Amino acid sequence: MTTMKRIAIAGIEQGVTQLIQGSMMLNIDRMDYSGELLDAYVAAGGNAIDTGHIYGVSSAQAIGQWMADRGNRSEIVIIGKGAHPYEQSRMTKTCIQSDLLESLERLQTDYMDMYMLHRDDPNVNVGYILEGLNDQLAAGRCRAIGASNWSVARIQEANAYAAKHGMTGFACSSPNLALARPNEARWAGCVTTSAEDEAWHEKSQLPILSWSSQSGGFFTDRYSEDNREDAEMVRVNYNAENWERKRRATLLAEKYGVTANHIALAYVLNQPFPVAAIIGPHKPSELQDSLKALPVTLSDAERDWLNLLTEKAAL
Repeated sequence: MTTMKRIAIAGIEQGVTQLIQGSMMLNIDRMDYSGELLDAYVAAGGNAIDTGHIYGVSSAQAIGQWMADRGNRSEIVIIGKGAHPYEQSRMTKTCIQSDLLESLERLQTDYMDMYMLHRDDPNVNVGYILEGLNDQLAAGRCRAIGASNWSVARIQEANAYAAKHGMTGFACSSPNLALARPNEARWAGCVTTSAEDEAWHEKSQLPILSWSSQSGGFFTDRYSEDNREDAEMVRVNYNAENWERKRRATLLAEKYGVTANHIALAYVLNQPFPVAAIIGPHKPSELQDSLKALPVTLSDAERDWLNLLTEKAAL
């Protein structure tokens, strides 16, 4: 069986496995299904589950019930996200704390391993935000803090402020990092890494937990240039450069005996800085399929070729 490697994140003692299980498909009213999926993930070597206050009550309750039934809370890394703006900014100490407390209650636990801010509000001072997050660390409600969909510039500003004022800064970032480069944000407030962002992560070695790491299935056989049925996929990912990336991923897949979708996931995991990918399998067979990407080790030349940085075929 393929070993699932772990990346180190400050504040998380056991580290985080390369593949992180998403949770939006889980449901407290379908515990047989939810339990089977989470059991399969742990059996495959995974240890981290991505959650969010905005994902609702049911999925978090399913995770909490599963951990209670299995008695495995200490072995599982729970990643929570809060202060999502909904209809207006909620980047306040009150919302940061209330979202965290509600999530902990749903999950039947008293701490979050990683608590991330789901969006940024650049109009709010980073010092104020860090004070709110450090209050939660001091209270023992979380063990590490991170930023989801924050720009590198704001993360730099926040961590510089934390260092200067003796606070704990962000231990990781969670943007969209993928082989396909989107035309525009999939949802309002989302951040996709640029080449400059990735260069900074290589220099700083700040870990990334990538969401939509396989671009919503763009690299599967479900999508082609003449199939325009999925309006969101067309809006976000349909462009000439991405079709060329898919063509190259398909060619490289033949070399490794996998699919273009596996190559897309391997591209994310084979960066020169720590990366874990959030995946969303809806059944154990889909999880097993994702595992096929783990043994694929891409060279710098192969990564550059996939990302259209060089024309020389890396085959």
